[in-house]
Amino acid sequence: MDVQGVKVLATLVEGADPKTLRDLLDKLRNKLESGVIVLFSAVDGKASVIAGVSKDLTNRIKAGDLVKTISADLGGKGGGRPDMAQGGGADIEAIPSIVQRVPALVEQAIS
Repeated sequence: MDVQGVKVLATLVEGADPKTLRDLLDKLRNKLESGVIVLFSAVDGKASVIAGVSKDLTNRIKAGDLVKTISADLGGKGGGRPDMAQGGGADIEAIPSIVQRVPALVEQAIS
C-alpha cells in the first residue's frame, strides 16, 4: 500500500512470538528498502506489535510513536527507537481493526 508516496505494510502474523516478529521485520525491511512495516501477532491471549521505519523516513515517521498509539489501542503500552519499536496489550480482538487503521496513522504522522 502507498500512503503519500510512502510504502506501508501492515499485517497479522498468526502465532508468531515477539522474537519471530523481530526476525520477520528485519527481513522485510531489507527487502522494502524504504517504507513502514507494522506486524501484529496474538499468542497466549496477548497481542504483540512491532513496527519498523526505514532510516530515510524517520525524520517524518517515528516507529516509537506509531507503536505507542497502537499499543494503547490494544490496552497496553510500547515504544522504542525512531526506526524500530515494539509493544503489546491484552485486546487481541482489536487487532484486525487496528491493522486497517495503520495507513491512516502513517498519513497522520506524515502530515
